[in-house]
Amino acid sequence: MNTPISLVSLTFGAALGLMVFVWLLSLVKRDASIVDTFWGLGFVLIAWIACLVAEGFSGRKILITGLTTVWGLRLAAHIFWRGWGKGEDRRYQAWRARYGESFWWVSLFTVFGLQAVLLWVISLVLQVGQLSPTPERLGWLDWAGASVWAAGFAFEGISDGQLLRFKADPANRGKIMDRGLWAYSRHPNYFGECLVWWGLFFITLSTPGSLWTIISPLTITFLLLKVSGVTLLEKTMIESRPEYRDYMERTSVFIPWPGWRKRS
Repeated sequence: MNTPISLVSLTFGAALGLMVFVWLLSLVKRDASIVDTFWGLGFVLIAWIACLVAEGFSGRKILITGLTTVWGLRLAAHIFWRGWGKGEDRRYQAWRARYGESFWWVSLFTVFGLQAVLLWVISLVLQVGQLSPTPERLGWLDWAGASVWAAGFAFEGISDGQLLRFKADPANRGKIMDRGLWAYSRHPNYFGECLVWWGLFFITLSTPGSLWTIISPLTITFLLLKVSGVTLLEKTMIESRPEYRDYMERTSVFIPWPGWRKRS
């Protein structure tokens, strides 16, 4: 199977099937936030499907699938551990309260169905990069992409670990995390995740006719900056912790920037 239509049709069905399964599981557990754990695993699933059925250059297939697997498993494990024993995330609790008895049905489309579509769109870069049999070697774009991915993976993993340790210390209850990488960016984990996807895009860009897959890193960057990431979290932090405004004044919002200070 080396036609784009065949592959994307298969992966779209896989994304929908995965999210329907997770939706059914959420009904049993009465916890819609389990979808967050399966987000990273969804990309792993699609990457492996592409690796097994596409007929592209094997070296690039292994590179893309390997990097996606490492990233997706780490993210899933982190989210699972972060939410262990805490029940449903308050975002989903608010939606559950809003829709009442109909939430079980509404969530299929507004939570799980939407994430299936976004998962599939973002994963297009993983699929296309594994389709082309040329070039039959790893070039400078592949290695540049792998380097960008590595930088992003390190940023995301280190900053997530720093935040977990900070929150685990009772002495930090109610305080703002402004140490480590968080001293240079208010969202170093989101910055790292964006780098991961831009790195994967550069790898895919080494194959012919793949420039259009820029839709993948652009989509995840937009989501993290304007929808479910920075914008939503900052609104919550400002409302719940007034001291967060001081942190905003002295720390870059996204790109790590030592010595940054907001200009009035």
